[in-house]
Amino acid sequence: MKASAKCRGFFIYLCTYLFPLNTKSPIGVFDSGYGGLTVLKEIVRALPQYDYIYLGDNARAPYGSRSFETVYEYTLECVKQLFEMGCPLVVLACNTASAKALRNIQQKDLPLLAPDKRVLGVIRPTTEIIGTHSKTRQVGVLGTTGTITSNSYPIEINKFFPDITVHQEACPMWVPIVENNEFESEGADFYIKKNLHNLLSKNRDIDTIILGCTHYPLLINKIKKHLPSGITLLSQGEIVADSLGDYLKRHSELESKLSKGKQVEFFTTDSADNFDKAASLFYGKEVKSKHLEM
Repeated sequence: MKASAKCRGFFIYLCTYLFPLNTKSPIGVFDSGYGGLTVLKEIVRALPQYDYIYLGDNARAPYGSRSFETVYEYTLECVKQLFEMGCPLVVLACNTASAKALRNIQQKDLPLLAPDKRVLGVIRPTTEIIGTHSKTRQVGVLGTTGTITSNSYPIEINKFFPDITVHQEACPMWVPIVENNEFESEGADFYIKKNLHNLLSKNRDIDTIILGCTHYPLLINKIKKHLPSGITLLSQGEIVADSLGDYLKRHSELESKLSKGKQVEFFTTDSADNFDKAASLFYGKEVKSKHLEM
């Protein structure tokens, strides 16, 4: 009887520790705050079959004005956390993190930290297709100070379309406007009109503008209001979602690792209650998150 009990105990140990029931391998989506939810929304819409974990580092947001070193440190810490949560693939749904941290993580950290895992960004998918939209070959980019000063967009666009000239405008007030729920205010009109004027003054032939921040889709009605007709406005959500779908088709060895339970979990490094109230504006429906201590 005692021997039988010991056998049962050993069997339970094997099942619990060597063959865990939780075998979820979700796609991780990271942002410094809320903006990445606009990307996650489009990814889930295009690829609903997979499981997802969203992590917002709201406690240390915003990233836009922080140094390269700080953004890299914070981003790497969050990527590691998503790896620990079972994600074999992480999407940096943050332009600042993509501009300031992605290259180092891909080239320096992944080979040592997790050579079988992948980290992707949101800048490259947009720059790969920009040439199909611009006829004048004059392109504008609106972004945070960090994204603009990194010159990531001009550098990446030049790799694919060396004949395109890129004109940039930093919009430091746009993210605070969105996160303070002022995107329908007269203040939003003032800053959007000002920044669009600054950008378009750099070249009158600009025919395509990239919204180089995942917060900016919430301002799209205001932007269109002050944008001259005939200019194409590109936001990243659908572009990134299409690019991710194509990436998974081309990397079947990674795609086969992803769990397909159609579940989406949300985590924030700040107050879950505060996150949930604002997150619904970005995600388009109710969000229930959990606090994650970093």
